[in-house]
Amino acid sequence: MNIEIIDNNIDNNVDEQIYECLNLETPKSFFLFAGAGSGKTKSLVNVLERFKIEYGKRFRLERKKIAIITYTNAAANEITHRLKHNSIFQVSTIHSFAWEIIKNFTNDIRNWLKENLSSEIIELEDQQTRSKNLQNKTSIDRARKIESKTKRIKHLEEFEKFTYNPNGDNILWNSLNHTEVISIAAHFINEKKLMQDLLVCKFPIILIDESQDTKKELVDAFFKLQENKNGLFTLGLFGDTMQRIYTDGKESLGQHLPNDMVKPAKRMNHRSNKRIITLINNIRKNVDGQEQIPRTEKRDGFVRLFICKRGLDKSETEKHISNQMSEITKDIKWNSESDDFEIKTLILEHHMAARRMGFLEFFEPLYKEDKLSTGLLDGSLAGANFFTNIILPIINADEINDNFEIARIVKKYSRFLKKDEIFKSVEQLDNIRKSKEALTSLLALWKEDKDPTLINILNNVYLSGLFPIPESLISIASRTDEDKKHLLEPYEEEDENLDVLINAWDLALSNPFSQIKYYHDYLSESSKFGTHQGVKGLEYQRVMVILDDEESRGFLFSYDKLFGSKDLSATDIKNIDEGKETGIERTRRLFYVACSRAMESLAIVAYTDNLEIVRENALKFGWFTNEEIKMIYE
Repeated sequence: MNIEIIDNNIDNNVDEQIYECLNLETPKSFFLFAGAGSGKTKSLVNVLERFKIEYGKRFRLERKKIAIITYTNAAANEITHRLKHNSIFQVSTIHSFAWEIIKNFTNDIRNWLKENLSSEIIELEDQQTRSKNLQNKTSIDRARKIESKTKRIKHLEEFEKFTYNPNGDNILWNSLNHTEVISIAAHFINEKKLMQDLLVCKFPIILIDESQDTKKELVDAFFKLQENKNGLFTLGLFGDTMQRIYTDGKESLGQHLPNDMVKPAKRMNHRSNKRIITLINNIRKNVDGQEQIPRTEKRDGFVRLFICKRGLDKSETEKHISNQMSEITKDIKWNSESDDFEIKTLILEHHMAARRMGFLEFFEPLYKEDKLSTGLLDGSLAGANFFTNIILPIINADEINDNFEIARIVKKYSRFLKKDEIFKSVEQLDNIRKSKEALTSLLALWKEDKDPTLINILNNVYLSGLFPIPESLISIASRTDEDKKHLLEPYEEEDENLDVLINAWDLALSNPFSQIKYYHDYLSESSKFGTHQGVKGLEYQRVMVILDDEESRGFLFSYDKLFGSKDLSATDIKNIDEGKETGIERTRRLFYVACSRAMESLAIVAYTDNLEIVRENALKFGWFTNEEIKMIYE
């Protein structure tokens, strides 16, 4: 494909279009299409800097703000820094923003929780009534759920306020979880005129970055707000549907927009060299036909596809490919033997990282469940955070004899040392003694270099009462010895949508604590591996993309199907016929995201049983030339 290069200022008019939408006298809403490397953050900052000069004083006097909603804390911090921490801008993640707008509506939150919990209890009791056996695993765990939710309803009247931590530690009775915060915010925006009025008064402009991955129910609520407050309010969406990663984002976000919504588009890719841009244009060509152009000074760059026979030693194969890339590009930093070796390895998806880093058995059962997977990936899953945010730091501190850090963690999280608990105690020293005994019992699980299972840790903490247990794990932790006799029994089929989550946790918790360490390292990006999902928005000089369905278990994604070396399943064909999203579409998006991270050179490593078919289709699709494909049989 020949890419037309005009000049580097081709997108300057986009900033002007966006700025015009922010005019406080004639506000308009907009959706900015911004493909990979298009510099949308730069546009955002440029527009807001200009807005600050013209309207900053007025906003401060009227106590108004522009809300900028980002996908990650890192992105929020970056934008805040680039806007010089100016007070008229409120930059936050979607969870933080949702909590900010609902946190003072205590009675409304209480009423929503009562109704929601009551509805959940009715559904559980209905299933309990229909159950054939009240002494099997399904019924026992369901009974624990009913008990836990009933207790929570009883406690609701006691709270003067509710609490929420967007970073994951929400395990007290008056804490809201992540799903609840989003659902409550969406409900209030949709149903409460007062909330709509307050939002538009405080935030006449709301800008949402990575809008294609923002929770669908909240995006729909913002559209409802925009419809109701048209002409008084600006809703600005920044996004690219080709980069939608998470399943709970809004599909086809850029389509069927309101007619009066402005639709600017950025055409230039500032990140990548020409050959890489040609590749990613071809990858998305049959999806939406969007094409990008490179900057005028960009070089050709390098793209290579290495098709490898399955069964090869992957470590040695990938070293060999790195060395080949060093020869092809004349770049010593590709050479695996060089002291300057510096490449980013992107893998198919999280399964591959879990396998390579040693936390697959903990990860897999949770990742399979839609209701758990997003929280597992973005670090907001309360059950996992109980181990990563509380238990792991204690064990790490104990390994280096840092008693002050242990005391800090226990003081922060232990229910024994909460102010209200201490003041309730007849003897304050009794609670301190209990916490010490409980801590000693917990740490004993690691004596003699043992690696306790997660379920043993959970049971220990539950029995001692040292820390509150997340609601999602209460039904497991509270099992009696009699209950545990039924653990090997299968769940009833009719309870698949609810109790399968407990079954997933049972499988995950049966694994050793060391897997939590590896999982935490992965989330913290303390490894050389990155996933297609985890690196969205980032860029690297040299990128190696690993495609291997066998290693990733082919769950949700399939590169064999994308490259035509494996037939579509009956489900794939059914989804295509019904116009539903397929694994091929998800895989194509991830492939696009991964390849578009590369700035200078890109190596794609595909493991397959059908080397020739992959080669034929790679050529037929027009993604690679014959000279760019290397076959590795041994």
